[in-house]
Amino acid sequence: MTDQPLLSVRNISRHYGAHIGCEDVSFDLYPGEVMGIVGESGSGKSTLLNCMAGHLTPDRGQVVFDTRADGPRDTVTMSEPERRMLSRTDWAFVHQHARDGLRMGVSAGGNVGERLMAVGARNYGDIRTKATDWLGRVEIDATRIDDRPSTFSGGMQQRLQIARNLVTGPRLVFMDEPTGGLDVSVQARLLDLLRGLVRDMGLSAVIVTHDLAVVRLLADRLMVMKSGRVVEQGLTDQVLDDPQHGYTQLLVSSVLQV
Repeated sequence: MTDQPLLSVRNISRHYGAHIGCEDVSFDLYPGEVMGIVGESGSGKSTLLNCMAGHLTPDRGQVVFDTRADGPRDTVTMSEPERRMLSRTDWAFVHQHARDGLRMGVSAGGNVGERLMAVGARNYGDIRTKATDWLGRVEIDATRIDDRPSTFSGGMQQRLQIARNLVTGPRLVFMDEPTGGLDVSVQARLLDLLRGLVRDMGLSAVIVTHDLAVVRLLADRLMVMKSGRVVEQGLTDQVLDDPQHGYTQLLVSSVLQV
């Protein structure tokens, strides 16, 4: 791990009128590190994620990313074309619902190939070869390359969305409830796949979830949010095994009682 954070979030706040979306959130994320953000519905975790990923503009604060070319840059003040290019190259966003991250009328191979074309790939044969390789990496049979995502199961659609996002070799992936809505057995398979990809590619990731089992498996560090604010953070095992804040204790105990 280097001394230079890949991502530095500083005092990010976002309000919806009188309602707090998130308030004064700060943390550093280092290369190869996975940060989990947990909390109940309405805790502010998705607002925070969307502010970091550029989908929402925060009321105040900075999201500083260590770009390859220009060093640390505040992505909040970046131009829209710069931020869009960042989202195609160094960043990726995995939606909870795969349909939000896929082109449902385009073939599986086309979904992966589009991302490659967005960063300049033009040779059809090379694009198809790379798409085939990535379908295999996410456990989708190569014979399905010309099938549309609408013919896939929910778990397959989510794996295809992951392939589409990771094919360009991003350094940072934002994930919003990546296993939400999937059957338990499908969740387990997807989590195992994600853990392998994060490790093999040396990815940094920010994962928002309400499922403590997801962060236990994937996250190095954990932030717990309640009413838009971070109430506890630390190493994942430390926070889950010895929670200090009353709200975290409730979250952990509610899982244990299920």
